Amino acid sequence: MKKNLFSTTLTMLCTVAMLLAATLKMQAQTPAEWKAMKGNVTMYMTNDMGRNGYYDQKPIAELMGHMGETLGPKCVLAVGDIHHFNGVASVNDPLWTTNYEQVYSHPELMLNWFPVLGNHEYRGNTQAVLNYGTVSRRWVMPSRYYTKVITGKGTSVRVVFIDTTPLIDRYRADSITYPDAHKQDMQAQLNWLDNTLKTAREDWVIVVGHHPIYAQTPKAESERTDMQKRVLPILKRYHNVAIYACGHIHNFQHIKMPADDIDYVVNSSSSLARPVQAVQGTVFCSPADGFSVISATKEQLNMYMIDKDGKAIHTISRRK
Repeated sequence: MKKNLFSTTLTMLCTVAMLLAATLKMQAQTPAEWKAMKGNVTMYMTNDMGRNGYYDQKPIAELMGHMGETLGPKCVLAVGDIHHFNGVASVNDPLWTTNYEQVYSHPELMLNWFPVLGNHEYRGNTQAVLNYGTVSRRWVMPSRYYTKVITGKGTSVRVVFIDTTPLIDRYRADSITYPDAHKQDMQAQLNWLDNTLKTAREDWVIVVGHHPIYAQTPKAESERTDMQKRVLPILKRYHNVAIYACGHIHNFQHIKMPADDIDYVVNSSSSLARPVQAVQGTVFCSPADGFSVISATKEQLNMYMIDKDGKAIHTISRRK
């Protein structure tokens, strides 16, 4: 009887092991599957990362590097809150080492990083974030808002980087917590954005900023209404913006609004995520943490939401 019991137990354990292995195989992403994401232009987007490598920041950073061996991204869009919780004090702040240099150390991440300021950067020395390019050659931030055209194999993608914190009244009004926000010329930035989009002729145009225009979040509704009032009309004016992508909310969201051709994307935190629920316009949402891969050819633009296991859990696709 003991022999039969042992045999039965062993069979059950083997069955469980095989089922577990099959499940892991279904969930796993392989370099061959990652290769299918590669376009003529391939980029990463990450944000809300700065946790000194804790939580999932270091594993996600290592995943970005590992996937980079297959995808060969041209650059990283670092869309704010690189440094929680009070920004940095200077270009020599130790947080540059513990939040960034020692975490994103994979050889495939030694490429251009194009940042924007998040609300947490605005709690500290914002000029130090711009000036860090004098210390690290991969940190490329020519201004608080700027634009870059990324090209490859005959495909062009214009990425427009906006500085959203000074566009929101609640930050401008709190000069104690966010001392630099009210000093920025809001109208000058909006005029620049309008002119940049007016003259954009690339295959694809993507606008990125730290704060959302649409999102499910317990954060102050005035953040979104200020963005809808000030930024949204400009994004819609020239009918050439494919995606507006942001961070700030710490989860993945893809929103499409009626009679609006723009895809609104919230990219999750690359360290510590939060719960999320569907709202009006939600196409997809997930409380997973991770990052995104943006991939373009002349005919198609894809944005893949990647969880911490390297699985593409949702894809935003645009076709010409």
